[in-house]
Formats: sequence, structure tokens, C-alpha cells
Amino acid sequence: MRTNLRDDLKAALKSRDRAAIMALRSALAAIDNAEAVPVGQAPGLAAGNEHVAGAAVGLGASEAPRRDLTAADLRSIVENEVRERDNAAEEYERLGRTEQAERLRAEAAVLRRHLDPAG
Repeated sequence: MRTNLRDDLKAALKSRDRAAIMALRSALAAIDNAEAVPVGQAPGLAAGNEHVAGAAVGLGASEAPRRDLTAADLRSIVENEVRERDNAAEEYERLGRTEQAERLRAEAAVLRRHLDPAG
């Protein structure tokens, strides 16, 4: 799914599709955030480096550990992104801000395509 999101982002950037760019970047960022390991759980963090507290030390110290997400995890993240946009669009519509509501619905539609089993 991540590969498809990135491929679609490249196409959206080329075609300058603002709604798709916003939605895809947001979904990819949410996936990256979900992969991040909480600071206290990352291996190789020094308890008290003399220069920077909590600095990573040792071989590969610049590599941030990441969680492996399952396909179900990825789907759940994208579903949440769609749900957030749908809810915000409803609120904008209620407030009479139809332009913003339409933009959010367009973003949700872009992400919803990635949830469709047919692709």
C-alpha cells in the first residue's frame, strides 16, 4: 500500500493535483509516525552522554529504529485518515464553509481508492 501511495504522490506532483498531494503526504506521514519507536524504547540510547543527554551512540547510531507495520495496520491508518477528512468535511459543511468541505471530500476520495480491493 505504501508503494502505491508513493507512486500516486509522484503522479499527483506531476499533475499538480493539490488535493491528492495533501492527502497522500498526510497518509504517508501518518504511516511514518506509526512506525516510529517511542524514544525510551529505542535501543542504543545512552543514559547520560556527556555532550547530549539521550544521544544515540555506537555503530548505526544515526539509523532510527522502526516498527514493522502489517497490511492491516496500514489499512487502518489510511481508513483513519479518510474518517478524519469525512468528519471535518461534515463540520465545515455545517458551518457553511462548502469550499473547505469539498476539498476535504476530494482528499478522502483519493485515499479511499487505496482501500478499494480492486485498487
